[in-house]
Amino acid sequence: MKDYDVGIHYHPGKANVIADALSRNPSSSNSSIQSLRPEFQQEFAKLNMVFVTEGTIANLEIQPVLTEQIKAAQHGHPSIEGIKRKMSMGKASEFVIDDKGILWYGNRLCVPNIEDLKQQILTEAHTAPYSIHPGGTKMYKDIQEKIWWHGMKRDIASFIACCDSCQRIKAEHQKPAGLLQPNKIPEWKWDDIGMDFIVGLPRSRHGNDAIWVITDRLTKVAHFIPVKTTHNIRKLARLYLNRIVYLHGVPKTIISNRGTQFVSRFWDHLQQALGTQLVFSTAYHTQTGGQTERVNQILEDMLRACVLTYGTSWEESLPYTEFAYNNSYQASLQMAPFEAMYRRRCHTPLNWSETGDSCIFSPDMLKEAEEKVKQIRDRLKTAQSRQKSYYDRKHRGISFEPGEYVYL
Repeated sequence: MKDYDVGIHYHPGKANVIADALSRNPSSSNSSIQSLRPEFQQEFAKLNMVFVTEGTIANLEIQPVLTEQIKAAQHGHPSIEGIKRKMSMGKASEFVIDDKGILWYGNRLCVPNIEDLKQQILTEAHTAPYSIHPGGTKMYKDIQEKIWWHGMKRDIASFIACCDSCQRIKAEHQKPAGLLQPNKIPEWKWDDIGMDFIVGLPRSRHGNDAIWVITDRLTKVAHFIPVKTTHNIRKLARLYLNRIVYLHGVPKTIISNRGTQFVSRFWDHLQQALGTQLVFSTAYHTQTGGQTERVNQILEDMLRACVLTYGTSWEESLPYTEFAYNNSYQASLQMAPFEAMYRRRCHTPLNWSETGDSCIFSPDMLKEAEEKVKQIRDRLKTAQSRQKSYYDRKHRGISFEPGEYVYL
């Protein structure tokens, strides 16, 4: 074993074998080794090892291509030559030129005013897998260690502002955009209503597992209808006609979310036939049905109290919660919903002494009803103004011009 110099590649799972090489022969090859020493080839094959002759293993060296591009772009570029002229006049003392004629700003490489080259640097520093869309300050600190050009911080801010991925994924640290725009106050009782579903309830003895909440936006009188989540829109339409239209007539406007029941073609055609306009909330303005959402919260709290206190099921407690809600004081109305609807609260043991109906003739009764509605509308305007002031404190105004693109 004194004729050849060979390298040995080990394969996983085999014994750690070290072979002494023979004396170096540059003209040798793998085929000559196997032909002259076939026994070596057989032994190495048993060990799952192969010969590697001289010259097949190379060293890899990574060269920074971007840095070389910047240095090459400096030669003869007007922006770089202008700085060099200032240096010859005794100005721009912070710049230096090395022995290869490359311009540096301190220890930072100067980038000529070439837009494509700047965009290449910004893209590499922002979208590369080892960067993953850093913020403006982080990106500036990363770049400024080695690279400089005039207005670099401004260009970084503009680049990030135009990055589609950043606009979609970055968390908003400013006040949420958009001031509160309250809905128009209805003119009369049950002209404008809101509706929503409370789902995920335990199944009752009648098989119901949801509540359909329908609220008058003027008097805040609410109806709570137990339903099944499997009800189709035709079944819900019959309940709507029997429970709402039967008592209060056909509303002018219905505000709801974009649930599958409310956006169905049948529901749309039904409301068109009745002359009712449908107003759906959007992903950008989810507070369209905020009043109904608030009623949902109150109802859920009342149902929990009934179940814990009286040990009844939620469906058995539903009639009592509807009466209690409609007969209790509302801050925005400064009266109970029943009082706004019927000019007085319903009798309970607490106010049973308030018996007897006032004898009022029809013209006087109509006038009093109109004055009551005017009073309710004035109080709702005051409540809306107060809510708007609270909401706008934590939000900022934003406006758009026609033709602008926005993210929703």
